[in-house]
Amino acid sequence: MPAKTGLDALLRPEDSILVLIDHQPFQFANLNSHEPTLVINAVIGLAKAAKVYGVPTVLTTVLAARGGALIKGLQDVFPDQKPIDRTFINTWQDANVTDVVKKSGRKQLILAGLWTEICVAMPAIQALAEGYDVFVVTDASGGVSNEAHDMAVRRMIAAGVVPINWAAVAGEWQRDWARADTAAGLAGVLLEHGGASGVAFAWEMQLLATPPEAAGL
Repeated sequence: MPAKTGLDALLRPEDSILVLIDHQPFQFANLNSHEPTLVINAVIGLAKAAKVYGVPTVLTTVLAARGGALIKGLQDVFPDQKPIDRTFINTWQDANVTDVVKKSGRKQLILAGLWTEICVAMPAIQALAEGYDVFVVTDASGGVSNEAHDMAVRRMIAAGVVPINWAAVAGEWQRDWARADTAAGLAGVLLEHGGASGVAFAWEMQLLATPPEAAGL
């Protein structure tokens, strides 16, 4: 059974795989649980963080010819990766997706997508039964209403899914600011997608780069 407490319950880059599901125009058109730009910011931040830590990332869409291509900001993080387009509503029933995950040998499965109550809950619950330690990034996901998103998260928690936000994912991957090989990359992601924390960090860098005489000291 996956660890639910202790150090082994935290995310590790070498054991993680990220699956991003259906961040497409049709789904965003009826996204009402979150302000859409917040979900867009979160999922792009999450994707960029995965790239910093070398975490394999699967991009997938459903009926893209009708529902629209993956949003540009997310596709731009992986410009050479073609999303896996599905007919299955449940991503975990599509062997094109699950074969990639299985071949990776990684058991910490991180999911985010639209909508939470359908295209995230279905694969999350199914993957649990296959022995995956499933994490759902709630701020990079969203539903057709607050109730739909909230009930989906509660249902998944009851099944054994761990809810988490994108910044917490990145923090668990980093663990130690002395890991200089990834610290700078994460700092760059936070500057672009960390909201007020990113703004404050940019200000701190500005102050540190300012000569004392220019600061009036």
